Amino acid sequence: MEIINRKARFDYFIEDEIEAGIVLKGTEIKSLRKGSADLKDTYVRIKNNEAFIINMYIAKYEEGNIFNHDERRERKLLLHKKEIKKLEERVKKEGYTLIPIRAYLKKNLIKISIGICRGKKNYDKRNSIKERDLKRLEG
Repeated sequence: MEIINRKARFDYFIEDEIEAGIVLKGTEIKSLRKGSADLKDTYVRIKNNEAFIINMYIAKYEEGNIFNHDERRERKLLLHKKEIKKLEERVKKEGYTLIPIRAYLKKNLIKISIGICRGKKNYDKRNSIKERDLKRLEG
């Protein structure tokens, strides 16, 4: 099971990556293991020295009945205090954005790979398209 945010590499320059755990409910884990999730339009926000993933879509689990979850709720990320402060400084001072790149299983735990990103301009996106097309023609 791996869910990739393909739009992230197109819209942002990814400077660095950090791995984080995520706090989930039981039905969310079952739904994620099925692969019913999407990272499109998600981002990470830091508030009160805690990191939260915003707008991540995890579909409702069919057999979940009354214990089902809200599909787009804020979910807490598990990071050390030092990591959170370092991320917060980079976002405030240097103008970076925190974007989830992929969600995957690691030893039966769901992990999120967070990219420390800088946004691309339109001409940068055109270069990305050009490189992708050249790669497609070669191979």
